[in-house]
Amino acid sequence: MPDHNRYAVYYAPEPAPWADAATSLLGWDAAAGVDVAHPDVPGLPLSAAELTARPRKYGLHGTLKPPFRLAPDTSIEALDADLARLASRLSPVRMGPLQVTRLGGFLALCPDGDAAPLQELAAALVSDLDGHRAPPDTAELEKRRGAGLSERQEALLAEWGYPYVMEQFRFHVTLTGPVPRPQRDATEAALRAWLAPLLPEAFEIRTVCLFGEAADGRFHLLKRHPLGG
Repeated sequence: MPDHNRYAVYYAPEPAPWADAATSLLGWDAAAGVDVAHPDVPGLPLSAAELTARPRKYGLHGTLKPPFRLAPDTSIEALDADLARLASRLSPVRMGPLQVTRLGGFLALCPDGDAAPLQELAAALVSDLDGHRAPPDTAELEKRRGAGLSERQEALLAEWGYPYVMEQFRFHVTLTGPVPRPQRDATEAALRAWLAPLLPEAFEIRTVCLFGEAADGRFHLLKRHPLGG
């Protein structure tokens, strides 16, 4: 595998109508490594291209282990091998249906149901693969602290390189960047009406994916590993 600027472990949906639609909304197919045409979503007050400009480079995903640079004493091959071994020991997660949800100023898909198994999955990926992570540099730390962190989030940032992990973690599949306040209600209503008929009755995570940030600044899906072997 070629080297990348950063790596991450994400949930990435396998091909399905809802995933294809949401991928087109973002305009970047991380599995194929190509731009895709934005859809014409009825009722959107802003274009899909405008709404998704910030999250587009990541592709359709839910973060499990946030992006990090490789430590100098490891390699992408070692990281991938450890991820495969860890995934084989972790159980798939099944929850209730996905719903379009407003998280602060942006919109995402969030599953209903008991989030504890999903939180445990993410925590294992964060902690057990941490030997492959290089510490964040000063610029990265200042960027995170600029959001205004709690004392606990500051401690998590120091320990794991990211403030929203462990009990601070909330799984979501990002659909938009920040939406201007006057357009939030209409954007939420339009995306709900457009995606609701496509969303599955149950949300499942059966695989975890290694992503890499290439020189083009986009994240690409590199490998998919089944949970539970």
